Amino acid sequence: MLIQILMFGGGAALGATNIRYIQNRQLVRNTLNKNQLPGSRKRAKQKPTSSSFYQKGKTGLLAIKKVFSISITGGDVRQQQLKQMGAIDDNQASEEEKVVDRNIKISLGLMGLSKVGCWYFAPLLPIAAAGSLYIFHPVFKRLSVNLKKRRITTELLEVIGILSFIITGRIFLTSLIAFLGLLNLRLLARTEAHSQRQLIDIFNQKQQLVWVQKSGTEIEVPLEAIKKQDVVIVNAGEVIPVDGIVMEGLASVDQQTLTGESQPIEKETADKVFATTLVLSGRLLIKVEHSGSDTSAAKIGNILLQTQEYKEDLRLRGKHIADTFIAPTLIVSGLTLPFLGSSAAMAILWSGFGYNMKLFGPISVLNFLHIMAENGILIKDGRSLEMLQKIDTLVFDKTGTLTMEQPQISQLHPLQPFDEETLLSYAAAAEYRQTHPIAKAILAAAKERGLEIPDIEEAAYQVGYGIEVKVGEVLVQAGSVRFMQQKGIHVPKEIQQLKTQCDANGHSLVYIAVDDSLAGALELQPCIRPETKEIISYLKARNISLYIISGDHEQPTRLLAEELGIDHYYAETLPDQKAELIKELRDSGKFVGYIGDGINDAIALKQANVSISLSGASTAATDTAQIILMDGDLNKLKTLFEISQSFEANMHTNYLTSMIPGVISLGGVFLFNMGVVGGLTIYFTAKMVGLANSMLPLVQYENNEYLPTKSLKK
Repeated sequence: MLIQILMFGGGAALGATNIRYIQNRQLVRNTLNKNQLPGSRKRAKQKPTSSSFYQKGKTGLLAIKKVFSISITGGDVRQQQLKQMGAIDDNQASEEEKVVDRNIKISLGLMGLSKVGCWYFAPLLPIAAAGSLYIFHPVFKRLSVNLKKRRITTELLEVIGILSFIITGRIFLTSLIAFLGLLNLRLLARTEAHSQRQLIDIFNQKQQLVWVQKSGTEIEVPLEAIKKQDVVIVNAGEVIPVDGIVMEGLASVDQQTLTGESQPIEKETADKVFATTLVLSGRLLIKVEHSGSDTSAAKIGNILLQTQEYKEDLRLRGKHIADTFIAPTLIVSGLTLPFLGSSAAMAILWSGFGYNMKLFGPISVLNFLHIMAENGILIKDGRSLEMLQKIDTLVFDKTGTLTMEQPQISQLHPLQPFDEETLLSYAAAAEYRQTHPIAKAILAAAKERGLEIPDIEEAAYQVGYGIEVKVGEVLVQAGSVRFMQQKGIHVPKEIQQLKTQCDANGHSLVYIAVDDSLAGALELQPCIRPETKEIISYLKARNISLYIISGDHEQPTRLLAEELGIDHYYAETLPDQKAELIKELRDSGKFVGYIGDGINDAIALKQANVSISLSGASTAATDTAQIILMDGDLNKLKTLFEISQSFEANMHTNYLTSMIPGVISLGGVFLFNMGVVGGLTIYFTAKMVGLANSMLPLVQYENNEYLPTKSLKK
């Protein structure tokens, strides 16, 4: 059995060396693909590199190779920024890997040396023993530190075990244990590095370059280079990258991601604008007030820090479990020595109750983080993997979470002599070249009815108010009630009453005038996401209580709750009130998850036990949320819960594989007079089984056998 373990470990080391060569070659290719310098007027084109997908296979060696073979993707400029951000950590990791690689080679040499010493030339054995002590010197250092602090830890057992082997002449076993321990460190380091690259890839999906005005010239620079008082230029169709004040220009801005407003807002000189909002038409020169602290690099660093903390937390928990068994293990081993001999006593020392959890836990977490990321789910805080299964109450924000950004036309209100189709045709002609959500809703309704949209001859767009177009000899005006009043167009009393009713229901009106006379109005209502009802049914089947919380009026919130079959809702709530409601639910004994997407959700996200945000959400929401559904699909909640359930099962198996072998070893020693070789065989066999269990979900996922992923891809 020990020979089999040795062959497996040697194969793993060889595989890791080959994969490192492949990764270095990929890094060289990425470095050679340079973008244009920021001063160029022409935009640098991003050449996405496809991630290296793992080849199928079910052996333990292929599973380890799979962990090592992911390459960094993304735009070249962005890649260099991320590389600079993590330069210190990468260099440190590289040095640590070099030390591990060197010690692996030394341990292999020591194994050969000890064998030669046993068979042919005994003076080689002290050399092999000294080399083994050199490899284990970090363990001795940690033991010294812990003893000074009067703490008894697992290092004490390790040191006693190693010294016992050397004293009793078991030099080969000493070098073998060193070799296998180093392979475990190498596997954990590679798994962690792979997980970090995966997180960087997700946040590195788009280049973030912006145009700024410098000495009268427009240049393109990375977002991270923007400073306060810089003047950023944003054109129609672009997202505003900073918070600031408009210095010059006029534009229509969609602020739906921040406020939930379906209608665009006009922005002009001296107005304040916010990051993540979209310029629909026009052009703005913005003086920067806030930037830098919310860059993607900062977000990635924070995410990696949180993941590292959770990995270390799992390792410490595993070590704590093992530490609790140290005193009983030492006592039993000491009592065994005079009765059953040194071999039995050393077998008890290596029973390792719970010791392997400090290896299995982090590897499982990092592999499940990868699986989540491949499914479009970013886990920013590993603790949420454990907490997901505790959720018994899920609170949804209404606007932008349960409803879509683009509204839908619910009713047409034509005035004589116009009919519905004529009214909609004129509205579609006016909005034909517009890109804001209302225009898209009007065009979608016209297409659904099969209407032909007449050509327009000229257009005059007044930012935030409305638009005038010529359709043949007819003047068509479309916009808000303010636009109608500005044009001196009379709004009948019946339409005024309709507006009051629409406001109460959370609907909005778009007014259409023909030749300076009101032709009617289009009523728009929020559109429920198509997947919402399905995911609500799934969550109910899991016996999760559902709530809606909204800043909207009571009536539209109640109607939405009734349509979705959700019993509990809160309406007309301010951002701080949302957080207070979440706190009340928690204080009542509920374990609360919150799903939101806007800046006014940030406080509530922070207050919940588990916070989930949708892709495309505001910076504040994505910074606060522990989990992000990267493609904005609520159906990913099903995948999220199912994968987290598999994670819990995997961790439970890890715990069993770290505890049961200790019981078997004790039974073998006292019932069957088992010695140290048998004890080590059980210990390392259990370690291989635990590692296989930790890697199994990743292998199943890559082979399309992992249940949640397989059902998702169908």
